Amino acid sequence: MAAIKRILFVGDLNFYAKGASRLKAMEDLGIRVIGLPHTAQGDPATGAPGLSFYERLAWKLGVHIDSGQVNRKIPAIAALEKPDLLWIEKGNMISRATLKAVRDRSPGTKIIGYSDDDMFNPLNHTRAYVRTLPHYDLVFTTKSYNAHADELPALGAKRVVMVDKAYDPDQHKLLPLTAAERAELAADVSFIGSYAPERGEVLNFLAANGISVVVWGNGWGRFTAASPRLTIKNQALVNSPENLRFTKAINASRINLGFLRKVNRDLQTDRSIEIPASGGFLLAERSPEHERLFEDGREAVYFDSNAELLDKIRHYLAHEDTRAAIATAGHARSRASGYSHRDRMAEMLAVCWGLQK
Repeated sequence: MAAIKRILFVGDLNFYAKGASRLKAMEDLGIRVIGLPHTAQGDPATGAPGLSFYERLAWKLGVHIDSGQVNRKIPAIAALEKPDLLWIEKGNMISRATLKAVRDRSPGTKIIGYSDDDMFNPLNHTRAYVRTLPHYDLVFTTKSYNAHADELPALGAKRVVMVDKAYDPDQHKLLPLTAAERAELAADVSFIGSYAPERGEVLNFLAANGISVVVWGNGWGRFTAASPRLTIKNQALVNSPENLRFTKAINASRINLGFLRKVNRDLQTDRSIEIPASGGFLLAERSPEHERLFEDGREAVYFDSNAELLDKIRHYLAHEDTRAAIATAGHARSRASGYSHRDRMAEMLAVCWGLQK
């Protein structure tokens, strides 16, 4: 890894984006990183870029518009800088011609792909992405099944390596809260995440059984709460350099719910790591990867059914000391077990160094 000195990083570099945290992790490891954003500056209130009608229509047709003109910029930068790695995050807008030009102009550059999403799912990839897969030397994924022989390798990927999710130590941590912040963000039970039908069903079930839940996230305008116990904020909680609101909401919640998105076939999510790393109590859907990351009943708590979820919420709301001890243990595990973006990046670059030898 020490021999990797220069990386051309192409990704979403908005502060709220995980790509920005990974780029900083590379820099913390002593690497010179040339950042090239492929995503427009987003709305800090929603944590997402505003897309034009044309861009939305193109995506429905399987095309990701290269609004950042990265296909023009990448070969020129590669020819000038001769980076050890070209690191591309979710390169749905990257063309085969671009990667071929990098091969021609900087033959020593290894081309690396990374994505947090299920890139075998046609909802997440473009035709351009599939056409470029054979041109990557290595692809990293946080979806373990994407590394199976019948998934990304079957689409042409030479080598696929799974890595776990991560947290940013500058963002996900215990924070002191003002009285005003507690008044705004405090909750017995909260969920921070975008709308999905199965999530709405679970939350309505909890509210119907007497549990008060506060929900933050995008897309909830299409959802109808069946009980006044269910408070739908219908707005994202996004960290910014000036205000770590997402982290503060985790700190202010006695129980933080963790749902797995079914369309992404999730076995872990960003929240799986970020909630314990922020000092929050995580009550999440059970999965083999969750159980590997945090010990059930000691560092986090898991459920398999609505009835079990309801029982555990009632139990831990009534046993504050036990709940607090589990949150503390989960926070300690995240710090001691190498779950930060810097730790994950060191692992990935070590694999890339193997390619460089």
